[in-house]
Amino acid sequence: MATTQETTRPPRRLDDVPGWFPVLDQMLFDWFLDRQEDSGVGGDLLEVGVYLGKSAIFTGRHRRPGETYTVCDLFEGDAPDAANRAESTKSYAKLTRHLFEENYLAFHDELPRVLQGPSSLVRGEVEPGSCRFVHIDASHLYEHVHDDIGTARDLLLPDGIVVLDDFRSEHTPGVSIAAWEAVLNRGLRPVCISTQKLYGTWGDPRPVREELIEMARGRSDCRLSVQEAAGHRIIRLKSKGMRGPEFPGSRYADVPGAPPVPEPVSAAVTGVRRRSRVRRVAVDLLPPVLTRALRRAMR
Repeated sequence: MATTQETTRPPRRLDDVPGWFPVLDQMLFDWFLDRQEDSGVGGDLLEVGVYLGKSAIFTGRHRRPGETYTVCDLFEGDAPDAANRAESTKSYAKLTRHLFEENYLAFHDELPRVLQGPSSLVRGEVEPGSCRFVHIDASHLYEHVHDDIGTARDLLLPDGIVVLDDFRSEHTPGVSIAAWEAVLNRGLRPVCISTQKLYGTWGDPRPVREELIEMARGRSDCRLSVQEAAGHRIIRLKSKGMRGPEFPGSRYADVPGAPPVPEPVSAAVTGVRRRSRVRRVAVDLLPPVLTRALRRAMR
C-alpha cells in the first residue's frame, strides 16, 4: 500500500506521485486492459481505494468514450467503524481529496467520477454488471475486503477482471483470508499473481491465462511459473529488471526553468554506479555545485 508521504509540489511524471504501484503491475494493468480493448470488450472501470492517485492516474488512460471511470475513497471523511477509523488515522492521515484531484489533473484533462466515503457506497452507485475492470485497494480489514469482493463480483461483466491488492503481505492478513476465501468458496478464479496483487475473474480464466503465459514467455524481463493449488491453475509472475510501460509526463513536465527529469534507472545499475571508483574520484574533483547535483541524481 501507499506511504503517508504528502505531495509538496506538482508531479512531473508518474513516479513523482507517492504510492506503491510496481512496474510489474503497471505492465499487467496495461496488458489486461489492452486485451479487453483489442477484443472489443467495453465496460466501465472502478478503483476502490486510491490514496494519492498513482494507480488511478495510470488506469485512467484506458477509459474510452462512453465508459465511466469511478473511484472511491474515504479521503479525509469519517470511517464507518472504529477499526477502520484507526486504520485510516495510522496510515492515511495526510490523504485529502484535494491532493488526489490535484495529482490526477496533472495527467488528465478531467477527473473520474469520485465517490467520497466508505467502499460500501459503491454498490448503490455503480450499475451491476457494468464493469470490465475493478481494482480493490482500500481497507485491509477482513470484513471490508470480504464485502468489496462481493461488490466486485456483482459489478463485473461475466469475463471482467478483478485485482486484489496486498493479498499476501504480512501486515494484511485480513486481505489474504478474504482473497483466498473468495477463491475457495465464492467462485473467484485466479488468473495470475504478482508480488503484490492477485488478478482473477468469475468468468472462464483459461483463454486469458493462455494468452498471458504466451506473453510472459516472450519477455526476457519477466519470470514465469505455473502452479496448481486446490484445483486452480495459478500463473506466478515476477519482475526481472523490468521497466515500467511508457507513460506521458504531466502538464508540469516542461515547466520553463525546471531541472530535467532524469530517466529511471534500475536498482542494480544504480548500485554499480555508486560503487564506481571513477565516480567517487569525479565527485571529489568536481566543483561543489556539480557535486551536489550529482549526489542528488545518485540518490
